[in-house]
Amino acid sequence: MKVRADIAALIREGHTNAHIARRCYCAPGTVARVRRALRLPDADRLGRLYAEAVPTGRVHDYRPERMPTSPAQQRANRERLLAALRDEAA
Repeated sequence: MKVRADIAALIREGHTNAHIARRCYCAPGTVARVRRALRLPDADRLGRLYAEAVPTGRVHDYRPERMPTSPAQQRANRERLLAALRDEAA
């Protein structure tokens, strides 16, 4: 089996099959076959966090959504900002 170098490098870095598949635009099964061909164990997210020299604590797929500000809150924020600017100018 011909092993793609980019997949093999990511496997050796400890990335999960799903992460490698997303990053290399291939199927997770392809990554699993390469992992088996290289005779390397499966990686898990928790194991990768423990293996990092300085754990980041970030979750890869976390995308926080910003809460919309209501018109009343926008008005109050604007008034507070203008008041603070007036105080600095005086």
